[in-house]
Amino acid sequence: MKRLAVALGLLVAVPGIVSAQSVAEQLNDYPTAARADYVFACMVTNGQTREMLDRCACSIDEIASILPYEQYLEAETVLSMRRVGGERMSFFQSAAMAENLVADLRRAQAEAEIICF
Repeated sequence: MKRLAVALGLLVAVPGIVSAQSVAEQLNDYPTAARADYVFACMVTNGQTREMLDRCACSIDEIASILPYEQYLEAETVLSMRRVGGERMSFFQSAAMAENLVADLRRAQAEAEIICF
């Protein structure tokens, strides 16, 4: 009888766990490494204090709430290609699509700065 109660309890609990995981995945579509890279770079720029850790973590959380990860990754790629330079990379300097990606990222960063800093 006790086993039956435990089994029924698990059956009832599992759908809740599954739906909670899917909600968490939807809200946290940025990989941990991408968030950590952002926070490390932010702290190098703004100071390596506990307060900056909190503010930089807040910043990437806000950006993640505004931009889907794929869009963030595309914009970061454009910015990375712009740093390389050269004739082949000139597309990333002037293409409208590249400009729009970077502009969206900059807007998200500006909103995050207002909220977190």
